[in-house]
Amino acid sequence: MAFTLYSLLQAALLCVNAIAVLHEERFLKNNCTVGWGTDQGIGGFGEEPGIKSQLMNLIRSVRTVMRVPLIIVNSIVIVLLLLFG
Repeated sequence: MAFTLYSLLQAALLCVNAIAVLHEERFLKNNCTVGWGTDQGIGGFGEEPGIKSQLMNLIRSVRTVMRVPLIIVNSIVIVLLLLFG
């Protein structure tokens, strides 16, 4: 398989799908082994948030914003794979 733009976009789509299917109650709560809950403080005024809170915001943003576009893009990719192999 050659390294093409299509394979790069397909890999990016798989990564976004992996983020979108994370279940917050199961993987991201305080009582889990990961321990990345939603109630972690950002810090005081002027302090930058930590890496954990930035990752949590990224995961929540991807799940919120990309829900409908992922359905459409996944459908297009499936049709393309069925047509062109």
